[in-house]
Amino acid sequence: MVLEVWETSSTARVLPPARPRKLAKVPFVELADGRLQGVVSSGSDIERVYVSSVAAGDHAFACSTNNNRPCGGARGSFCNHIRALINEAVLQYGAGRVARYLKVEIADEESGAHAIADGMSSANPPQADSKAAATVFSRFLRHLAYLELAPSTAPLPEMQWFPPTRAVV
Repeated sequence: MVLEVWETSSTARVLPPARPRKLAKVPFVELADGRLQGVVSSGSDIERVYVSSVAAGDHAFACSTNNNRPCGGARGSFCNHIRALINEAVLQYGAGRVARYLKVEIADEESGAHAIADGMSSANPPQADSKAAATVFSRFLRHLAYLELAPSTAPLPEMQWFPPTRAVV
C-alpha cells in the first residue's frame, strides 16, 4: 500500500471551509474520534454551552451542558443543539463529507443538513452517554487558547515534539 505524502507527514492538512460560517451559535465543530462533535451555545443563557455529538454508523447521540447536565431537549430524538451542530458541520465540511463520515445515505450531496439529520433520525438512534463531553470541551478550550496568541511564525512550545519538515526562509 502506497501512502500519499500528507499521510506520512507530521503536519495536518487544513481544508478550507465549504462555505463561510458564523461562530456565534456553534463555535466549535469537528469530525473526530468516530463522531460529529462540537460545542453549541445556549439560546437562553449566555454563560451556558452544550457539548453535542453524533456517532458514525449507529448515530448514537449525546448532548449535555459543559458541566455535564443532560440536555432537556435530547430525550429520544435529536435536540436543537444537535441539529445546529449538523447544520454547521455541513457549512464547514460540505454535506457529502459529513454524510460519508457519519455513514448516512442521502439522495445527493446537495441535499444538505436537513437530509442528513432526517436520514439519521429515521433509524431511531440510541441516546449515548456523554462521557466524551469532557474531551470535546477540552479541545474547544484548547482552540480558544490559540486564538489569544499573537500572530507569529515562532514554534509553539506544546507542539515542538513535531519534527521540523522544512526550514523557514
